[in-house]
Amino acid sequence: MSVLSLKKTPESPAPEPLTGPRTLARPPKVRRRPLLLVGTIAAVLVGGLGTAWLFTTSAASTEVVAVRAAVQRGEVIDREDLVVVKVGLDPSLDIVPASRIDQVAGQRAATDLAPGGLLASGSVTDEVLPRAGETLVGVGLAPTMLPAEPLLAGDRVRIVETPGPQGEVVTAPVVMEAVVSRVTLLEIGDTLVDVLVPSDKAAELAARAATGRVALVLEARER
Repeated sequence: MSVLSLKKTPESPAPEPLTGPRTLARPPKVRRRPLLLVGTIAAVLVGGLGTAWLFTTSAASTEVVAVRAAVQRGEVIDREDLVVVKVGLDPSLDIVPASRIDQVAGQRAATDLAPGGLLASGSVTDEVLPRAGETLVGVGLAPTMLPAEPLLAGDRVRIVETPGPQGEVVTAPVVMEAVVSRVTLLEIGDTLVDVLVPSDKAAELAARAATGRVALVLEARER
């Protein structure tokens, strides 16, 4: 009888117990976008500067007089031609303050006033027209009796005698020098031109203008 020798199979070693801290998996890294970060900072800065600018502007704004409707040089400035606006004003500018708007109304424009512009103190005058020795005469003219170029207050013109109804030639037409004060377009299509002339010529010009036998000639505006 044979005796079989049985060999013992070595047992697998038992797992060693964890004695140190357990290491956890790291989360994926977040990729930073430098351009996005810079843009955000810039937006914040611009917003802050804009707010500061608006605050400064509103704090430094002043109520002044502006022109609402066009006024020609020499014309009377009506209250409806003016409006009060609030703007940031340069102290070096001599603009009429809002407190003087009623004082300016009724005076005359020393220069042509365009709508939307601020009213400077030098743009108005309290000079009364006509002056001593002058007379204001209204001359009604058909469209063919005056230039197509729009007339302006202050323009120097000549009032010229024209031929009579029979078309006879005027060899030595009467000519009067005048200065335009105001121009008004009438509903019938004619134009009424108020002109300043020497007082001793006013009666003659008014009589000739009544006949309709006059034309207006614009002199050179260059001085």
